[in-house]
Amino acid sequence: MENEELIKQCTEVAKKWLSPAFDEETRAEVQALLDNEDKTPLIDAFYQNLEFGTGGLRGIMGAGTNRMNKYIVGMATQGFANYILKAFPGRTDLSVVVGHDCRNNGRMFAETVANIFSANGIKAYLFESLRPTPEISFAIRELGAQAGVNVTASHNPREYNGYKAYWEDGAQVLAPHDTGIIDEVNKVSIEDVKFEPNKDLIEIIGGEMDYTYMTAVHEALIDQEVINRQKDLNIVYSAMHGTGRVIVPLCLRSWGFQNIHVVPEQMVVDGNFPTVVSPNPENAEAMTLGMKLGTKLNADLVVATDPDADRLAIVCRDNKGEWMIINGNQTAMMFCYYIIKNKKALGQLKPTDFLVKTIVTTEVIAEIAKKNNVEIRDCYTGFKWIAREIAISEGKQKYIGGGEESFGFLPFDKVRDKDAPASICLICEIAAWAKDQGKTLYDLLMQIYLEYGFSKEHTINVTKPGKSGADEIKQMMVDFRNNPPKELGGAKVTIIKDYKTLEQTDTVTGNVTKIDMPTTSNVLQYFCEDGTKVSVRPSGTEPKIKFYCEVKDTMKCAGCYEGCLENATKKIEAIKVSLGV
Repeated sequence: MENEELIKQCTEVAKKWLSPAFDEETRAEVQALLDNEDKTPLIDAFYQNLEFGTGGLRGIMGAGTNRMNKYIVGMATQGFANYILKAFPGRTDLSVVVGHDCRNNGRMFAETVANIFSANGIKAYLFESLRPTPEISFAIRELGAQAGVNVTASHNPREYNGYKAYWEDGAQVLAPHDTGIIDEVNKVSIEDVKFEPNKDLIEIIGGEMDYTYMTAVHEALIDQEVINRQKDLNIVYSAMHGTGRVIVPLCLRSWGFQNIHVVPEQMVVDGNFPTVVSPNPENAEAMTLGMKLGTKLNADLVVATDPDADRLAIVCRDNKGEWMIINGNQTAMMFCYYIIKNKKALGQLKPTDFLVKTIVTTEVIAEIAKKNNVEIRDCYTGFKWIAREIAISEGKQKYIGGGEESFGFLPFDKVRDKDAPASICLICEIAAWAKDQGKTLYDLLMQIYLEYGFSKEHTINVTKPGKSGADEIKQMMVDFRNNPPKELGGAKVTIIKDYKTLEQTDTVTGNVTKIDMPTTSNVLQYFCEDGTKVSVRPSGTEPKIKFYCEVKDTMKCAGCYEGCLENATKKIEAIKVSLGV
């Protein structure tokens, strides 16, 4: 009965999409969904409206309220425009920055966005062609715009597109703006959308902003001398068919690196991502062509950016000379270690400097900061929370770096989102510094583990698509709250943190204390007596529930790494059993 009611509701909504307000192609696609005996595709397309999550609006392209198409983009933009007009009453000089990446329909969506803003009296600075996400963030601040939109689905599979909404600080929207925008979007019907542009209020931007952004990236540079000595560092770079293709090699050359090679097949702009299964630098498969070229050219390291160039991947040689992908936690750890160590050595480190990491990112970073008397802050998953920490300390304390486990880092404060071009330049500086001492990035990683303790992190992604999947994920979180695990992989759980209630429970004493965070979040964390940490959260951008595992060990020698890794892998398997996943 419940399913019949859902089909009825979805059918009623879908029939509205057969009106002349929608183009012929959309009407035909919706009619096919209605005619299909299997109602699952109809339900998936219409059971909800796409909502802003940790990464904004993101979904599979196609017809429907739960899909990315020009009408959903149009209604979102009209609602966003209405919100901007309310938030800045009386202003006649309102402006937004609009960009897009390489994905299919990206240019069409971006032009639709710019058209609607201009039709509402808001000037739109529209990038001439695809640009990296961090450059959009940078441009908002540089141009003094009130907001911005970047059309991207980041590292998602090819059938996705998305819409990242930014505020005037260059960061993705937070409360109250996120819910405020949603409220306005929910009031909008397709008839309300002003699709006809005011061309006088659309300004095309490009090269000048590229140059200004590239100059700003220089602020992440720590030691020019080490680059000068190692300017021939052999670097292979892949753009993964996306937006880093021009700016990353330019930035690297501007820092002084002269031996840069690109993966030619992946420099081709293509939203179908023909050379990879998924354009996600977290997937080893996506790095295959880069490693192949790296072997041929005897490269020192292979680096890559995802399609919108906010995430980076790093591949270095291990102690046997074989390629090894450095994971997101190791990447963030290496950045923080180098930034502290070398700023200190060069007299650049100040008592007011601080680092930021997300709550699901490795605790080794906290150890590095603590032992060096540098402030480290924990925040929620999503770079908008790191951006918030930068904003609340602006003018009082200096942000020197921040990252999250999902291959994202920001090494300077002119951008307020993950920044792969700047991070790639800095990791190449770190590789140059290591080479200067006769070491590799792998050797540096071993050095960090010896100094601060071994840690292995592993993320378990449980995918549950569609309406039924969303319900399952919701129930899983309820079950974990009601029946928390007493042990994980044989280690006793001693601390439980529930960010939905902002309460921390000591399972040994029974003491409950408050967690100091800016708002609540649907995240659970379990800390064990042996240093194990497990975080559980539903993804804000994909139909997944995620389990972030971190297990610790003491590494007594560089040669002990393999043994620690083997033990940690067994421990993670035992944790999966404890979690029932």
